Amino acid sequence: MRDRLDHVHVSDGRSRPCLHLVHVSDRPYALVMDWTVRELRVFVTAAELGSFTDAAGQLHVSQASVSRTIVSLERSVGDRLVRRVPRGCELTAAGHQLLPQARRVLAEAERFTEFLRTRHGQLRLGYAWAALGRHTAPLQRQWARDHEEIELELVRHNSPTSGLAEGLCDVAIVRRPLDEHRFESVIVGLERRLVAFAADDSQWGRRRQVSMAEIADRTVVIDPRAGATSEELWRDAAHSPRFIQSSDVDNWLDKIAAGRGVGTTAAATADHHPRPGVIYRPVKDGPRIPVH
Repeated sequence: MRDRLDHVHVSDGRSRPCLHLVHVSDRPYALVMDWTVRELRVFVTAAELGSFTDAAGQLHVSQASVSRTIVSLERSVGDRLVRRVPRGCELTAAGHQLLPQARRVLAEAERFTEFLRTRHGQLRLGYAWAALGRHTAPLQRQWARDHEEIELELVRHNSPTSGLAEGLCDVAIVRRPLDEHRFESVIVGLERRLVAFAADDSQWGRRRQVSMAEIADRTVVIDPRAGATSEELWRDAAHSPRFIQSSDVDNWLDKIAAGRGVGTTAAATADHHPRPGVIYRPVKDGPRIPVH
C-alpha cells in the first residue's frame, strides 16, 4: 500500500490536504506500466536542468507539454516525481529513485536507435562450419571494392541454418536441407566430399583417396546439428559405420586428431580449418554436397 497526498477543494474555496491510500495492485496494469521513452526523456531533462522552462527549450516543446508529460509519467508510476519550487523544480524521493533507472533505459534506447540506423549498412553472412572455403577471402575483398557503403560481416554460428533462424544473420551459407516453406534458398555450388583422419593413421596415412565403404568400417565423428554427414549416407550400403557425436567443427577436429574416429565434410572445411594432426583426402565415391 502506498500513501499519496492530494489536495481537495472544499466549499469555502480553499484547498486542503487529503490523504488517499492506494493499492498499486488495484490499479489497472496498463496504468502501472504504460510509460513511454518520451516521458522518461522529458523527466530526465527536467530533473537535470532543474526547470520545466529550460527543459522545454532544450526539447523544443512548450512548457505546458513538459508539465503534461511528467504528470502522465507520474500517473503511470503511481508516485509524484517532481515538485515545483520558486527557482524551478526539484525531485521528490521517488523521483530520485527513478532517475538513474530512467537514464539506463534511455541509454539502451539510444543504442537501439543506433542499431536501427546502421543495420542497413551491414550484411551479416552466417555459416556453421566453413563459409565459402577458398572463395571466402576473395569474396570479402571483392565485396569491399564493389559495395563500399555496405560492410560484409561473417558470423559463425553452429546451428542447422547457420544463425539465420536465430536472427543472427541476414543471409546464410548452409550445407543441409532447409525448410522450403520457411526459407528461400538457391544452390550456389556442389562441393566435393572429403574424409578427415588423424595424420598418424596407420592404414590411411599414405592414401590419396578413400571410399565410402572403407569409411563404413570406421568410427565416424558427426555433428548432428550442423554437419554435412549423417547415417543417410550409408542407407543403401551393406553396413553403416559406428557414430560418435561432436558439438561443432572444433570439437570434431579434436576428436579426429586424437584418433577417436574419422569424418567426412565439404571441401571448404579443409580450406577454412586446416589443423595440425589432421589429414583431408577426397572420398572417391562420396556424394557431392550442395551449398545453399
